[in-house]
Amino acid sequence: MKLLVNTFVLIAFLAVKMVSAQSQSITVEVVNATSDTGTVNFALYDKEGFLMKPLQSKSSKISQGKSLVVFENVLPGEYAVVCYHDKNENKKMDFQPNGMPLEDYGASNNVMNFGPPVYMDAKFTVVNKDVSLEIRF
Repeated sequence: MKLLVNTFVLIAFLAVKMVSAQSQSITVEVVNATSDTGTVNFALYDKEGFLMKPLQSKSSKISQGKSLVVFENVLPGEYAVVCYHDKNENKKMDFQPNGMPLEDYGASNNVMNFGPPVYMDAKFTVVNKDVSLEIRF
């Protein structure tokens, strides 16, 4: 009986260890905010929900033009990060009447096109180690 209990405890411990080892963190830092006013809002997406439904979202204050967040418990896969400088802290990106953004924005891989970020340009892969990204507006 004692052997059975010890075996069960060992299996449970290994299962928890394997599950926790499979999730990673993604550290994202904006390095060139034009001011320390407001916040930078970050969103982590997969391909299916890109620009529509983030898997995780975070907000961070700005200090000396830099803002940093960490997305935790990220499973291996393909992702993209999009962020914007919410200068007036209204929790949304502001646009001019012609559709041009009033606030700075960026995406993982720092590919900037006219128009919104594109998933294929911003995607990166999480495998078996933590990921660090630097985004420039």
